[in-house]
Amino acid sequence: MLQRVVSLAVGLLTVSFGAAQAADTIPIKPEPGTVKIGVQPWLGYGPWHIAAAKGIFKKNGLDDVQIVNFSEQKDIDAAMAGGQLDVESVPTHSALVVAQAGTPLKIVLLLDFSLKADAIMAKGVDSVKDFKGKQVAFEEGSTSDVLINYALAQNGMSINDIQRVPMPAAQAGSALIAGQVPISVTYEPYLTVALGQDKAAKIVYSAGEDPGLISDVLTVHEDMIKKKPGQILALIKSWDEALAFYRANEKEGRAIIAKAVGSTPEELATAFDGVQFYSVAENAQHLGTDFESKTIKDVAKAAKAAKILQSDDVPAGFIDSSFVEAAGK
Repeated sequence: MLQRVVSLAVGLLTVSFGAAQAADTIPIKPEPGTVKIGVQPWLGYGPWHIAAAKGIFKKNGLDDVQIVNFSEQKDIDAAMAGGQLDVESVPTHSALVVAQAGTPLKIVLLLDFSLKADAIMAKGVDSVKDFKGKQVAFEEGSTSDVLINYALAQNGMSINDIQRVPMPAAQAGSALIAGQVPISVTYEPYLTVALGQDKAAKIVYSAGEDPGLISDVLTVHEDMIKKKPGQILALIKSWDEALAFYRANEKEGRAIIAKAVGSTPEELATAFDGVQFYSVAENAQHLGTDFESKTIKDVAKAAKAAKILQSDDVPAGFIDSSFVEAAGK
């Protein structure tokens, strides 16, 4: 998968040098104007809600940050492609979908890895090997689509070996509990809610089987990089400060996030442990290195296998680590 060591080393040096040059030109003071962030009710995007609740955006010079909620992945992707959003917090595979469709954007921050917070639940079914011929509820084009395809492939099957029951992730867990399907794929907070309603429901497979397969990133339009780089830098600094607040004040941080996604801290107690957030310092270690050289390529291959992507090629220069570098100074 990788080129010769010498070529890789030269490439990484070139990327690092280019990022350093760009980082030095990013203005510290953000440009004026509204910033619209697209999100879904996923706790992995929680630090944005903390930043809003604790005045962190304003502290970093962003006076009007609007967090725009979407219930389905296709809707947030369409909004980003249509220019209705400035930035979006999305699964890595979704960022690739929008980019391959022709929208000029870049990944500027790694937000989180889902380890246990994306999973496959079942009733009366013990393992993925028993899925053949059964109905499975999941949201097509979402992280659930990637996960079910990957789980089937790891067990010698394909999506054609099951009966697909397409529906939003918010409804998939309920469909399982109502007895409409024996298997569903969804994510938090819907996982915890469903598991709490029926003791017979259990998790049979989770995203932690391949860390990074289900991950989230912050993407921005290339036009915004050119015209409002200071806003992007301020957003990344705000994420970092909000995450620091969360780690230092876990109880309050979880309460803010739980309210934002329509749940309670008690219901999401185990769900939070299934998500790994990434700070600016952690991004500096991973975004332009192993995430770029391995993780995103694995995601692209899985998404292509799920027929979400037509190609598993990652666009050249798709990851821009210059803002992370500037935020770390």
